[in-house]
Amino acid sequence: MVTSDEILETIKMVKVEQLDIRTVTLGINLLDCAKNDVGHTCERIAEKLEDKAGDFVEIVNSVQEDFGIPIVNKRIAVTPISLIINALGMPSKKAAVKIATTLDEAAEDLGINFIGGYTALVHRAASLGDNILIESIPEAMDATERLCSSVVVASTRDGINMDEILRMGRIIKKTSEVSDTGCARLVVLANAPEDIPFMPGAYHGIGNSDASINVGISGPGVVRAAVEKTDGNFMELCDTIKRVSFKIVRAGELIGEEVAKRMKVDFGSIDLSLAPTPAVGDSVAKIIEDMGIEHCGGPGSTCALALLTDAVKKGGIMASSRIGGYSGAFIPVSEDRGMIEVAKEGYINIEKLEAMTSVCSVGLDMVPIPGDTPEEIIAGIIADEIAIGVYNNKTVGVRLVPIKGKKEGDYVHFGGLLGEGSVMPVKKVDCSRFVKRGGRIPASVTSFRN
Repeated sequence: MVTSDEILETIKMVKVEQLDIRTVTLGINLLDCAKNDVGHTCERIAEKLEDKAGDFVEIVNSVQEDFGIPIVNKRIAVTPISLIINALGMPSKKAAVKIATTLDEAAEDLGINFIGGYTALVHRAASLGDNILIESIPEAMDATERLCSSVVVASTRDGINMDEILRMGRIIKKTSEVSDTGCARLVVLANAPEDIPFMPGAYHGIGNSDASINVGISGPGVVRAAVEKTDGNFMELCDTIKRVSFKIVRAGELIGEEVAKRMKVDFGSIDLSLAPTPAVGDSVAKIIEDMGIEHCGGPGSTCALALLTDAVKKGGIMASSRIGGYSGAFIPVSEDRGMIEVAKEGYINIEKLEAMTSVCSVGLDMVPIPGDTPEEIIAGIIADEIAIGVYNNKTVGVRLVPIKGKKEGDYVHFGGLLGEGSVMPVKKVDCSRFVKRGGRIPASVTSFRN
């Protein structure tokens, strides 16, 4: 039975501590839309999105109103589009961009924040469709506003495709030159699961049903409020975070089940990642500082983040059997108010971020870098982060944002949840001989589990 104290606590979490559901993401299988010609394919894609998601926003809003818990974003993830391109009779970059704009227009018509799935899976090798999609990314990002793209370049099972990492260095650089926000909607991934609800890495994997709901929770403000009140030892601190995480995930499961029921689709998973925003108080960095570290990025930060991530997972796993996606803690440089501050003051750099991502999730996220950073160095940074994911058997992503015409220390505003921040310094050390060796780094010994 729910007690009056629990009801009051939930109201406080929503009203004061910024508890919300960060995203409800509807995954839709588009494989049956693939036809011989691109025009017919785009017609089928538009029809199916309207059929499956025509009332999605209305239903999510009704659940939000009925349960009194804010749901910030409504998003759609679709089948990796490289698979659709492969089925075209005459696949081309022009056809790929036409599919991209079709998805973007549908997202606008449906009232969706972002639509993900402009995706290629090249962790072992690239198909014709993968090659066309990747080469079309700069033009597709420039032609769209809501479309999100992801490229999976590695897995613990298959190793690291260095040819694709080098190519993504070039693609990211080119995208930054033609689109102001394109790189903010583009991520390079390792060990990507098929049920991520968060953008830009979301896609609807082929192992899913025809349509399903995945939920991404939030809650840094709620966790911070609990940590602020705790002066006990580490065991007590962990228990406090676990209890709060349990409540947040239960709220996410309640929302996900209800949306899936009203949509008459499967409920997939809950991503229990702590997802910060630029709003004051909604910060993972501030949780770390409240544990007793003067500035996030200082000594002890990696250990504190490991403690936080582990406790959140333990509490979440007890609350639901549907845990999926990234499920960790996000530390996006431009989207977390605390991270924005410590980056501006120089307490954190790319190397420290890499160390911290070894114990959380997502990886190097929303990192503004100088616009003149060479594509080989971008590839080298990607390779470093991807190696952390592959050799530790965890999901990581790299979302670097070269800022055209900006240099180290300049300030940039992306707008909305994408936030703002200082352009971070990049070591201008030549790594071109390494990243251009070619081929694939073989799977590590940790991949042998059968």
